[in-house]
Amino acid sequence: MGRRIGSLFSNDSTIGRIMTVLWIIIASNILFSLVALPVLTIGPGLAALHYVMLKRLHSDSTLSPVSTFFVGLKQNLKQGLICTVMFLAIVIFLILDIRFCTYYGGILTWFKYALYAMGFFAVILWIHLMPVMAAFEDTIPHLLRNALFFAARNPIRAVFLAALWVVPMVVTYLDERMRPLYGFLWVTCGFGILAAVTSRALYRDIAQYLPKDPDDPEALAGGVVYQEDMLRTERQQKQKKREEMKKTGR
Repeated sequence: MGRRIGSLFSNDSTIGRIMTVLWIIIASNILFSLVALPVLTIGPGLAALHYVMLKRLHSDSTLSPVSTFFVGLKQNLKQGLICTVMFLAIVIFLILDIRFCTYYGGILTWFKYALYAMGFFAVILWIHLMPVMAAFEDTIPHLLRNALFFAARNPIRAVFLAALWVVPMVVTYLDERMRPLYGFLWVTCGFGILAAVTSRALYRDIAQYLPKDPDDPEALAGGVVYQEDMLRTERQQKQKKREEMKKTGR
């Protein structure tokens, strides 16, 4: 009887794996909630949160979420801060412009819809930037370009992920009666669940540019991210496929 109970809750059992995933999500989510309190550290915190989720997918499903989170936070602190300031500046600019257009109305009302579209595009870019920053070491312009690359690779997925993040936040903002419950869920597991879903959705594409061996010191699982010009590699892969198709045709 004792052996059966032990096997039921072992790390290799279904229940054990589910509990391990829940522990990783909740622990890393609480750490993110604490790190993000100064607001400017939201970017580094989100990058660290995605770092934990991507590392779990890449090689180690039983990792320590606490130590892994701080590894990701340390690696992405500087770039995360810069990107957060940039994104907040865009948000403030869009909010002020939308209020200006709403106040004066007329033809500016149509311009307001363009601002909404710009804001939605900025959200898509931000949502893809965080896992890209967690997985790859590069300059900010290249990280932005690579985030755009992954978003453009599957536009339907990009829109879905944007809605996945935006809709719960809008509901939290609008529903005053349930806001305390929503706030509790955000602090304990909300951001972690969204980061886990986002990482899972993007992992197949991201993994193509990571070392195949999880023990590689340059792999994501080793604590050091992998550098590669993804756009150039994509062109090389397409060229190789075209050449193979030509040979097959002959």
